[in-house]
Amino acid sequence: MTHIQSWSVVSAAALVAVFSIAAIGAADGATFCVDQKGKKGCFPAIQPAVSAAETSPDPTNIVNVGHGTYREQVIIRKSGISLIGANAANVIVDASGNANGVGIHVDGLDSVTPQIVAAGGAGITEVVVQGFTVTNARFEGILVTNASNITVAENHVTGNNSGLIAGGGVNGCPGTPSWETSEGFDCGEGIHLNAVHHSTVVDNIVEHNAGGILLTDETGPTHHVTITGNLVTENQYECGITLASHRPAAGFGLNPPDPTFGPNPYGVYSNTVSSNEASKNGLAIPGTGVGIGLFTSPGHSHTATYSNVIVGNRAVNNGHPGIALHSHRPTHNLTDNQIIGNYIAGNGADTALLPLDVDPSPSAPTGIDVFGRSSLTGTVIAGNVIEREGIDVAVDTPAQIEVHYNDLLGGAIGVATYGSQASSVNATQNWWGCPAGPGAPGCSSYQGNVTVGSWLSRRANPGSGAAK
Repeated sequence: MTHIQSWSVVSAAALVAVFSIAAIGAADGATFCVDQKGKKGCFPAIQPAVSAAETSPDPTNIVNVGHGTYREQVIIRKSGISLIGANAANVIVDASGNANGVGIHVDGLDSVTPQIVAAGGAGITEVVVQGFTVTNARFEGILVTNASNITVAENHVTGNNSGLIAGGGVNGCPGTPSWETSEGFDCGEGIHLNAVHHSTVVDNIVEHNAGGILLTDETGPTHHVTITGNLVTENQYECGITLASHRPAAGFGLNPPDPTFGPNPYGVYSNTVSSNEASKNGLAIPGTGVGIGLFTSPGHSHTATYSNVIVGNRAVNNGHPGIALHSHRPTHNLTDNQIIGNYIAGNGADTALLPLDVDPSPSAPTGIDVFGRSSLTGTVIAGNVIEREGIDVAVDTPAQIEVHYNDLLGGAIGVATYGSQASSVNATQNWWGCPAGPGAPGCSSYQGNVTVGSWLSRRANPGSGAAK
């Protein structure tokens, strides 16, 4: 699989991820083995080997897992564990019927208090999960909670979220843990990181779950996470990659509390989503999933998803727009996010706005949709290639949005403001599909409060497109 890297943008965080993978297995410490038949003194199941590694006096330990199908749930509760499968094609964690419904859980939540979280602490650190197929979990395939310096690499996460009652809304995932305040629509998705920082999700295949990869903040902030090189496809009921600030779990959250909603959320911020493919997500129920989404939850007045970078991804053929930003209350913080150098094509219209959002969604298939009841200041959309859309970039927020150096190739509306808010777009220096500029024969046009002024006479991102 190859990924677009238009506008010559490469995230430094993505390079860190590469070096993290190279270092896997290099740590000193005890090594434990798992063989399904118990040969050579190995454990016949994964969890007993992990438990033995957790009691080892060594600060770092490796659990090597041989070929086989292991019908169990795996929980890691100690720092310094590297859980390494021989390869994802032949090492399968089948989580059918397990009590708490997760395939592999890196569990730092059970060892933290709100006071530890408020002080910036994590319950578990320096853990690797690499080289597994994880399937048939009732909720998440791989779940990481209250942790730091975690690497989730080269796994195949497929066929999870089996507890989902499709179309069941907030009651769609009965039995989810009480700390998961907003997972009724997707059962936590295939890979879920909550209250995780300085970590990497790299080179995984995440397919045929309810949703793909999810970052949230119910029990602590999620920040400085790199999601890179993953194939996230055909997750039929929700989004491909989601960064979402949620209502805090009971007993957690920041003070001072909101007078109506209680303690305030921690935030999802300073994360990098780079060089992934998010395709064909959210198609089972029309219009249920974007390719890549940055959201604030309507269930709290101060949720915050900000200062994230979405760079060099492919977002194609999803049920909702390729990339969407949704802020549902005037007090939400969805600022300073950057959408740079992505390839976006063939996605659906944005039909996910709520009654409290007041304005209607854009009705046409949309590449990038920026919607905010709050002012989405600092949003930058630059260096993207967008084609096969009815609206390439749609904006509805009381702020000026910067849209520059994009190739707007949809052939219909390149940039539009919509709704009742005082939206404006500075759309100078884009390629509109022909040298004559917006509205000329063969060019894309614009609609609403859009400033064009000047445009490019040739493509900003030559060589970038579907063939990549």
